[in-house]
Amino acid sequence: MKINNDNKQAIHDVLITDMQKRLYEGVYVLRDVGIDENDYTITLETLTEDVLHTNSVSDMNDVLCKYDKLFPSEYLTLDGTLNYVVALLVGEIHSYKNAYEFNDMFN
Repeated sequence: MKINNDNKQAIHDVLITDMQKRLYEGVYVLRDVGIDENDYTITLETLTEDVLHTNSVSDMNDVLCKYDKLFPSEYLTLDGTLNYVVALLVGEIHSYKNAYEFNDMFN
């Protein structure tokens, strides 16, 4: 399934943010695959580039599989990847909703 160009930026943003967080929190896991703290910056740049080049759910699944140590195994299928991305987008919507409600209470 191709990503609609209108939605691509939002999807890439939530994917990059979540994967960067997972990478930062999981640096110790990366030692198991030969990446140490010195390689963290390079891995972060590569991860971002990989996500920015995704154009479909299949592409996103390939990226998740490439960084499989950062994800539970149920995310590493097409259905799992799609559910993961939808959950990230829903979480983003809830964050915005909470921010607006907070602002409404104090303005």
